Formats: sequence, structure tokens, C-alpha cells
Amino acid sequence: MELGLVGLGRMGANMVRRLEQGGHKCTVFDLNAENVKKLVSEGAAGASSLEDLVKKLPKPRAVWVMVPAGKPTEDTVQALAAAMESGDHIIDGGNSFYKDDIRRAAEFKKKGIHYLDAGTSGGVWGVRRGYCLMVGAEKEAFQQLEPIFKTLAPGIGTIDRTPGFDKVGGTAEQGYLHTGPPGSGHFVKMIHNGIEYGVMQAYAEGFDILRNKDSEELPENERFSLNIRDIAELWRRGSVIGSWLLDLTAMALTENPDLSNFSGFVQDSGEGRWTINAAIEEAVPAEVLASALFTRFRSREEHTFAEKVLSAMRYKFGGHVEQPTGG
Repeated sequence: MELGLVGLGRMGANMVRRLEQGGHKCTVFDLNAENVKKLVSEGAAGASSLEDLVKKLPKPRAVWVMVPAGKPTEDTVQALAAAMESGDHIIDGGNSFYKDDIRRAAEFKKKGIHYLDAGTSGGVWGVRRGYCLMVGAEKEAFQQLEPIFKTLAPGIGTIDRTPGFDKVGGTAEQGYLHTGPPGSGHFVKMIHNGIEYGVMQAYAEGFDILRNKDSEELPENERFSLNIRDIAELWRRGSVIGSWLLDLTAMALTENPDLSNFSGFVQDSGEGRWTINAAIEEAVPAEVLASALFTRFRSREEHTFAEKVLSAMRYKFGGHVEQPTGG
């Protein structure tokens, strides 16, 4: 298939590479012309503007947007819709608020333009591992673009199949899923990121407790000098708490056991807040997720080893650069 892709940052550029490797043809645009130039040198086609991108794509067109949520996404999708025609597709693969997706889908439908929201997880590793895709769309639009999703997704790979799922069928074990109507994809991704906050916080606090077991506040015979790096590696091997986040933590600790290259300043990207708001709207208790979000707020005032672990994980899976020590 031929696809336009707007936004060639950490994830967008690698998505183009994965699509091209999978046999698709990409035409790309970014506000930074150097980003376009680099991908053109690797085989993609370049565009000088959003309007130029639309003109260069065959009908019905499909353009995937990977720009920051909020005004940048709103401005981009509105400009694309103004240049597009009935039958074309806009896919928002960023982290937009799902209620914005519902509004946009209804608005663009009046012009006959299909709007899809694709919650995308995979970070900077997705070009190799694949991207987990949660797609909100009308069924027909999803089916028309399914070859794109299938190429971006990881497939079954080496992960053990869930017993009995082969009888269920569907695309979930391939790493992509039609979650429902527009808005549902980013809603599922929003909750995914809220859970991510909680899981990361549990690891971070656990490693902090291990690290402080040699505290002078403890009786001398109860103090242990534990090798945090080796424990992280140990838990990767057969432990019930093994995960990709633990893999990334072990990697960071191997590179620098004290994580002195991280300040402990931990940013939040919005989805955690939206998850808590959704829990409030649904009257669903979410103590762990709320606590994890508030810890990120606190990290900007005082820093613990736990927060350095969080910073290390965010850098490893997403390339998120935190505020440097002393900054």
C-alpha cells in the first residue's frame, strides 16, 4: 500500500522504516526538512508541505499522523482534512485524548473522510520489535488499512500462544486490534499508559527498598549490601514479575548501577491524568494508578532512587530525556 506519514520523530521515522521494509511505499513530511531528507535517502518519497503530501498520494489517500497530542495534532489533521476528499483516510497514531477523536471523526465524516485513532505502543524499539496497535475506526475503514496495521504489528513472534486463543480467532495475538468505533483506540491506549505508570512505580519502589537495605537506620545484623544490578538480571530469568520494563531496567542498571546519569525528575505525558479522570467519571477505584501519577508530580520537587529507576525505564523504552541532574 501507499501511505503518507507526518511527523518523523522518535517513533514516526522508525515506523516509516518498518513499513518500507514490509513492502509499503511511504511519502513523508515533517516540519524539520532534514528529517524528510534523511528518510528520502533511505528510500521514502518526500513532501514539502501537507498539501504537497496529499497531492502526491494515490486515491483513496491514507495519511498517518505522528505528532504531539493537543494543538499540533489538531492543526495537522484539520489541514489534512481541508486538502482531502471523500473516501480518504486520516490515522492519528499519537496520544490524543479520545474525546477529541470522537469529535473529529464525526466532523470529518460529513466530508466523507474516514478518521481512525491508532493507539501505538512500542517506543524507539518498534522498528525491530513491532508496534502494538489499538485501532478505533469504522469497520470498513479498518479493513481497508489492515495491511498497514499488520506490517507495523509484531505478529505472534516468539511469545508463547495463550492456550485456547487459537480457537478464539481474531488479530489480537498478532499485535493489532480493531477496538471499536473512533475514540476507542486511544481510550484503550490511555488505560494502557495508566497501567504502565503503576507497573513502573511498583518496580521503582521495590528497587529503592532493596537499595536501602544497608541503611544505618537498621540494626547492623539486619543490613544487607545487595547488588541491585544482579537482582534485576536474576528476576528476568523465570520470575513471575518478568517483563519488558524489567528488561529495560536491568539494561539501565548494567550500564550505570547508581543511575547517576538520571536526576529522578519524572515527566507525565497526559495519559495518566486522563486515566484517573476516566476512573472518576466511571466511579471506578484506581488507587495504584492515582498514586503513581502523584508520585511523578512529587518527583519534580525531591528525587529518590525510585524516581531514577522510573527515568531510566522511560528513556530506555521511549527515548524520553529527563531533566539532567542539577537542572
